[in-house]
Amino acid sequence: MNLQQLLSPARKAIEDYEMINDGDKIAVGLSGGKDSVTLLYILAGLKRFYPKKFELVAITIDLGLDYDQKEVESLKNLCAELNVEYHIVPTDIYQILFVERKEKSPCSLCSKMRRGALNTKAIELGCNKLALGHHADDLIETLFLSLFYEGRLSTFEPITYLSRANMTVIRPMIYIEEKNIRAFSKDKPVLYNPCPADKYTQREYVKNLINQIKKDIPIAKDRMLSAITHPERNHLFDDAIEKYAREMNELKNKKD
Repeated sequence: MNLQQLLSPARKAIEDYEMINDGDKIAVGLSGGKDSVTLLYILAGLKRFYPKKFELVAITIDLGLDYDQKEVESLKNLCAELNVEYHIVPTDIYQILFVERKEKSPCSLCSKMRRGALNTKAIELGCNKLALGHHADDLIETLFLSLFYEGRLSTFEPITYLSRANMTVIRPMIYIEEKNIRAFSKDKPVLYNPCPADKYTQREYVKNLINQIKKDIPIAKDRMLSAITHPERNHLFDDAIEKYAREMNELKNKKD
């Protein structure tokens, strides 16, 4: 799997949902995992030829885990190679969640704390957009998680405006399957995740459930993704662009 094969579906998602505009300064949430590293390659590659000009910075939220410093150095070198400004933000998230609070199900709170730290740093750096590495499999898994644990049909949107932070979140990889990201990133500088909750989450359960379904219905995941994103079906993104445009117009009117 080469970068060009990923650029095509990423560009389609970006243009379908108008994720990037001229003059944007985009922060990439670079956890160091395969998804965020692949996203960095995609946006850095797109930046070279995309007609709408944008700036790119990468931000890693240091949770306070015992990271391999050689791998961290590899991330720094990657950003330098791609000519992307890089920032590491130290936090006490691990200490708070696992030592002080001893959370049994830390993922949701951890996500909120990491996102808050990301937003804060992105705003400090003058960014107006935050790019996250969610992919097609995440989209489907989030739908199942919402259905099973919240009792509603919902998943994340490809583009979301956060009014409190005045930040737009974009997810350029929603048309890319995890297996293709894994194939692309196998020889890339990916950071090992030492989180003690890794592989023991509700999301991991749902992922395994979907894989089990695929054994009996091989096309099941493709149909699930189509049900969410296909423009001629009753999918969950019907008003994503309209909603975002409405929010941008309201913000413009407030400024005027």
